[in-house]
Formats: sequence, C-alpha cells, structure tokens
Amino acid sequence: MSPLDLLIAPAQAQAVGAPTGNPLTGLLLPLGFIAIMFFVMVWPQMKRQKAQREMLSKLAKGDEVITNGGIAGRIDDVGDSFVTVEIADGVRVKLQKGAISAVLPKGTLKSV
Repeated sequence: MSPLDLLIAPAQAQAVGAPTGNPLTGLLLPLGFIAIMFFVMVWPQMKRQKAQREMLSKLAKGDEVITNGGIAGRIDDVGDSFVTVEIADGVRVKLQKGAISAVLPKGTLKSV
C-alpha cells in the first residue's frame, strides 16, 4: 500500500477517465445564469424604456413636466421630436422630447 492510496482510492483513480452522464447537463448551469441575468437586469430595463416611450407619446399642451436637468415648466407646444416648455412668464425653451423625465400632477407648479 502506497501513501497515495490514502489520498485517492484506487477505484476512483481508475474511473476518472470514463465519462458518465449526459454532456448537456454541463450546459444547464450557464443557461440558468443567463436566464437569471435576463430577468434581473434586462427585463426591468425594457419595462422602464417602454414606460418612458409611452409617457413621451402622451405629452400634450398644458402638461406640467420636469426635465432631465431639473427644470420644471408647462408644455406650450408639442412637435414630433421637440417640445416648447414655458419655465416662467414669457420664458420658453425648446427641448427634445427625450429631455423630459417626468410629467407632474396638475397644479404642482402653482403650489411652488
């Protein structure tokens, strides 16, 4: 009996070269990780993008909005890709629709 027999049983050492089981089971774990990453990272991002597109498509004159830069104002004119926002009396800025981050509830600007 050699000292190596204490670490590795002779029967296990002989069986190492013989592959057993289905080779597709090795792919199960990586595919599971891909599915988990999709549901944790990609799917919520797609939902947020869809909500943002819907919000931008429903913009109308008179809506109170806040821009990505933090400027709050009331929509004065809506075009295909641009909106005109009145941020103070007589002060209007033209912005891309994508610069609108949120639509505020009606009357929000009057309370400020």
